[in-house]
Amino acid sequence: MPHQQEATMLRQELEMLMEERQLLLRVTGAAAALIASLDSRRLPVGAVESADLVATTLNALNEETLQDALAAVHAHMEPADGKRA
Repeated sequence: MPHQQEATMLRQELEMLMEERQLLLRVTGAAAALIASLDSRRLPVGAVESADLVATTLNALNEETLQDALAAVHAHMEPADGKRA
């Protein structure tokens, strides 16, 4: 019986972590889409530093995680040349 309770608690914890991951992926995907659409020349000076921090953090993600995040919000990254692959 104690093993069954422990397994149930672990399953609940895992489900909670997976739900949180999905939420974080949506936030990350939305941030990536927002940053990609910004024209940094038109941002207020105070916002440039924050946008740079977000962009730097997004760039630190591995490609698979970033793609999962973009998929979570149904966004797609444009290649640097502006043409879709």
